[in-house]
Amino acid sequence: MKPLSFLISFLKYSLSFIIVLALWEAYARYGGLNELFLPRPSKIGAKLYSLFVKVEVIEQGTIYWHFYATLAQMSIGFAYGITIGTTLAVLAAFNETFRRYVAPYAVVFNVTPGIAVLPLIIAWFGFGWESKIALATLVCFFPPFINTLTGLLKKNDEAIELFQTIGATQSQYFWKQQLPNALPEIFAGLKLAITTALLGTIVAQFGSATEGVGILMQRFAFRLDMAGSFASLVTMAIMGLLVFTVAEVMDRRIVFWRDAKGLERVSRKKQQKLSANG
Repeated sequence: MKPLSFLISFLKYSLSFIIVLALWEAYARYGGLNELFLPRPSKIGAKLYSLFVKVEVIEQGTIYWHFYATLAQMSIGFAYGITIGTTLAVLAAFNETFRRYVAPYAVVFNVTPGIAVLPLIIAWFGFGWESKIALATLVCFFPPFINTLTGLLKKNDEAIELFQTIGATQSQYFWKQQLPNALPEIFAGLKLAITTALLGTIVAQFGSATEGVGILMQRFAFRLDMAGSFASLVTMAIMGLLVFTVAEVMDRRIVFWRDAKGLERVSRKKQQKLSANG
């Protein structure tokens, strides 16, 4: 995207956002809106300022500590989830019997709501970080599993024939063709998994926690502090955008051949290296 078009697009969306906030503020002030239902944006902004700038201590910690605790729990659960999911997918891709027996159980785990098994997870793992990590792992392992399996099962008859012609081993075919060919599906699963891991972590914090953004929102809601609840919601949205952006950047850098701009960037870098060596 050209800088000018990006600036115009940014200004357009920023202006629409400001108009919505202004209308919301005006209606809350003069339209008789019950602020226990929907607080004014100015009050939400003031609460965010108090949390992030004045560094107000809430639930024995600052917002930065709760932010860190949530991201750390999510990251560990995400790491476990993608490790389990991709490992099972690779095994299932190479063994049809294993795939036939494992896939139904994976689907059952996926369709079972995380909130439904939260009491069991708390009973098994306690009230500490372990229960949050466990639920994050449970809810995020399926997207990497099904996407990786789908990607690895894609067949390219021409590539198979070529590798057979040159006498390549199964291992060489996997690393040189099958895995790179599956990367777009794998990263699509990772992007979905990282957001579901965050969701699972926050849901677990609602059930039992002394730290984390989820418990902050719950405490604010119990006190009928709607500005604090919405400030927590904004913080969750920021976290979601942050982790999704990281996954999106990794996707574009690693699976660069998916779009023309990525190919052009890599080609330009190679040309620069050749020019430097020449």
